[in-house]
Amino acid sequence: MKIAALLWLTASLALGSCAPPSTRTTLEIWAMGREGEVIGAVIPAFEKENPGIKVRVQQLPFSAAHEKLLTAFAGDALPDMAQLGNSWVPEFVALHALAPLDKRVAATPAIDRADYFPGVWDSNIVTGKLYGVPWYVDTRLLFYRRDLVKQAGFNGPPTSWSEWHAQMVAIKGIVGAKSYATFLPLNEYEPLVVLGLNQPEEMLRDGGRYGNFRGAGFKRALGFYLEIMREKLAPVAANTEIANVWDEFDRGFFSFYITGPWQIGEFQRRLPATRQSIWMTAPMPGPNGPGSSNAGGSSLVLFKTSDKQEAGWKLIEYLSRPAVQVKFHGLTGDLPPRRSAWAAPSLRDDPYSRAFAEQLQRAKPTPKVPEWERIATEVRLIAESAAHGRLTVDQAATEMDARADAILAKRRWMLDQGTVR
Repeated sequence: MKIAALLWLTASLALGSCAPPSTRTTLEIWAMGREGEVIGAVIPAFEKENPGIKVRVQQLPFSAAHEKLLTAFAGDALPDMAQLGNSWVPEFVALHALAPLDKRVAATPAIDRADYFPGVWDSNIVTGKLYGVPWYVDTRLLFYRRDLVKQAGFNGPPTSWSEWHAQMVAIKGIVGAKSYATFLPLNEYEPLVVLGLNQPEEMLRDGGRYGNFRGAGFKRALGFYLEIMREKLAPVAANTEIANVWDEFDRGFFSFYITGPWQIGEFQRRLPATRQSIWMTAPMPGPNGPGSSNAGGSSLVLFKTSDKQEAGWKLIEYLSRPAVQVKFHGLTGDLPPRRSAWAAPSLRDDPYSRAFAEQLQRAKPTPKVPEWERIATEVRLIAESAAHGRLTVDQAATEMDARADAILAKRRWMLDQGTVR
């Protein structure tokens, strides 16, 4: 009897050792920068809720992420899903690399389109289809010296370009010849692009076939941008020429700075505690009233080549929950793309974040063509030359159109052939 039992146990153990491998799905996601560092903190709760899914995160530095994604696409080695910058979405749509998500969103009541800031959601729609779900957002607005604005005789930040100009002139009169009112770094294209987004005309025309920088709207934005420098209200300099933007802001070298939400933490860390009351954030002023800004940030996408899209969608749904987005904000400082998440005290009661909540209501996507970042870089280079007095507004706008049209030549040909969206 004992021998029989022992033989049964031995056989059972032998059979157990030959059991089939686990059917647990391993889901691979590529994430970038700080988000890639901390996403692991929210994954365990997802895996507990979905015991059949194991998430493997590969962290990429932002500086190498774009090239690595393109290399993976060429080598048929893309992951199941990824964090993708909003401005990269059109490029990967053109490569036919992304899975459309409209049907999945329609079948997932928890992802409520109406709860998202409209411009941010729209940045993921290309040729009428949705290809990404916003994960976090950023937009640019004014960080300003509230004490110097008050000293100059104003009760609050500007809400129009004419008010902004008046405040800059008054502050320049206070700080003197060796300081300025604002700072528009020449090595960043975003400040000029933000001014361009405040015009009724698109920066590209005819479905993204040609540049539209010679249009009256963009020339107005470019003229205002250059006027600030020509009146010596801003230094003609890149941020690499400024020793430390936080120290220079603190000492009054400039009083207005167009930048993003990541700077909230930087200003809180780098300015002394006794100086925290001198600064605040404000929405961008527009030509005739409250202005627009860019709909930046990153979204979550599924790649067409993945055979684990169901599991990937479950992760997207989880990361899109307002409570998870609030937790992620606490880990990264990233801003949630869902309005309901902003009811959390950590965002609702933060005076520096309030301006971003307002600005995101008026955020707009940049032109949805794969070539946009190349075009924006050329726009920056030409604007820098104009800031140094080498080009007039008309000459700069003409050159911007010429370079944009050259970059878009292949796109026009492919559109004519019907081989690109």
